[in-house]
Amino acid sequence: MLYSSLRAVNSRYRLQFPCRAFSSIIKGSKYTTEYSNYLKLPNGKIGSYFHDVDLGLDLQTQTVNMVVEVPRWTNGKFEISKGRRFNPIKQDIKNGMVRFVHNIFPFKGYIHNYGAIPQTWENPEHESLHGLKGDNDPLDCCEIGSAIHSIGNVRRVKILGSLALIDDGELDWKIIVIDINDPMSKHMKNISDVKRYYPGILEATREWFRKYKIPSGKPENQFAFEGQYRDVAEAISVIEGCHSSWKQLISGEIKHDNIIATDRATFQVEIAPEQLPDADIPAELNKWHYV
Repeated sequence: MLYSSLRAVNSRYRLQFPCRAFSSIIKGSKYTTEYSNYLKLPNGKIGSYFHDVDLGLDLQTQTVNMVVEVPRWTNGKFEISKGRRFNPIKQDIKNGMVRFVHNIFPFKGYIHNYGAIPQTWENPEHESLHGLKGDNDPLDCCEIGSAIHSIGNVRRVKILGSLALIDDGELDWKIIVIDINDPMSKHMKNISDVKRYYPGILEATREWFRKYKIPSGKPENQFAFEGQYRDVAEAISVIEGCHSSWKQLISGEIKHDNIIATDRATFQVEIAPEQLPDADIPAELNKWHYV
């Protein structure tokens, strides 16, 4: 859908709660398989980071909501759990072990506040670009502002552009955003402004996504559009399309083999916090990898 036509439907996207009204309920020790970070709604009940935080797309201000999954400079691979009831944020697990990303010189962990745009879904059955299908996740976004946010924070961010990553043969869009409270946000309206005010950051972002899996034995990632960033209009169109896919998912219109929990907020469900001290991070994560 073209950006110009999207402006006509701006009234569909309403921010139900201000971002500051949300909080988290923590269970278990961070950096263990037991860790879960649940969304706490303003009424004190449990909701879903995936389904109950509004998209909040405002086409006049080019803003949307973001759920922070991974704070900048950290290594834990945290993400919204699609299959767990109420979709808490958990650390990704492989072969029974929690997963981390390595430090690729000169970067430390994730180089942005990394997270997801709620109420979006990259449909794994839909070919949207060059015959590529979606990765079955909410849209990823990279927040480039100066503050370091926390896991589970819900932030209001300005959309600036996008990068079309190809990850294991799947299309995995990365939406580039900046927190509206960042002092530089007022200067940013498009991806060209990022190049002007943050010279080198887009090149570093592309390089990081290209190489971050190499230390774990995987090949370089590839990109659509020869790795060129797309502007804000195309990024908004991607968000709109993935929001439409999410609506089909949540309504049951789309049937798929992958299990996705679609439980949403209810006044009956409460979870008591049981936060434990953080577990130790593997010492090997202090190592630089030169790739």
